[in-house]
Amino acid sequence: MLILLPILLQAAAPSPEALDLGVRLARTGGLAALAPTLIEKDLTELAADKSLSEAERARLFTVGRREANEGLDKIMRAMGAAYARRLSVEDLRALVAHGESPTAARQRAAEPAVIMESMSAMGSMDLKKNVAAAFCKDSGKLCERK
Repeated sequence: MLILLPILLQAAAPSPEALDLGVRLARTGGLAALAPTLIEKDLTELAADKSLSEAERARLFTVGRREANEGLDKIMRAMGAAYARRLSVEDLRALVAHGESPTAARQRAAEPAVIMESMSAMGSMDLKKNVAAAFCKDSGKLCERK
């Protein structure tokens, strides 16, 4: 049985086409859309350090964007491989075709602002606290978590 394991694992490995499509799909997703906004936010906060000169701030942004892009590329490859293992090549082709369409590109461009606006409208939501309070009201239990 152990002799068959490498063969079974190799048979389950996604094809190069599936891996490529998976990465392309990952690059059209929400994380890829939101990441640049989060990266710039973090870099701007770092650059606000008063001890940095303008030249150092510029260098910080260069280094930070390089580091962020390398990390994001690694995440996109991992997500792509995960998609490739879970979706058929046919599904991946269809999803990539949609994800790379002009309509989907406009949605991705709007997504960071939509997420930030939605989070602002939501206010401070504490799901555990709210559920515990509702459950306490219904059952008399978990009341200490309110």
